Amino acid sequence: MYYPVIIHKEDNSDYTVVAPDIPGIITAGSSYEDALQMVREAIEGHLECLSELGAEIPKGSQISDLSDHEDYKGGLWALVDIDITPYMGKAKKINVTLPGNLLSSIDKAVAKSKSHYTDRSKFLAYAAMKELGIQ
Repeated sequence: MYYPVIIHKEDNSDYTVVAPDIPGIITAGSSYEDALQMVREAIEGHLECLSELGAEIPKGSQISDLSDHEDYKGGLWALVDIDITPYMGKAKKINVTLPGNLLSSIDKAVAKSKSHYTDRSKFLAYAAMKELGIQ
């Protein structure tokens, strides 16, 4: 899931970053990269807490839907890609029947992928989330 974040450079040279879709996520870093890492960790920690409470994982907004907000003027937008599958509840094993050629195509896509999925299960979970509008 891509979460938009807004980064402002402060007078003291720090970078303050806010994740508008996740209330309370405000952090800072001494560099742009540090600020992005700090907000990633803050988002993941918040999602872990939501998961433990059985609460819904918030969806990421479109930057265009947030950019006119007064609090975000003058900042630089970025997208933070968070794998939300660990926060969607305990994994359950199922049997799935797929045509052989489709399974081969999935395996090829997994072998080429370096980001979203590392095995068939993650590929199928990602595809399902995309189809359901969760990703």
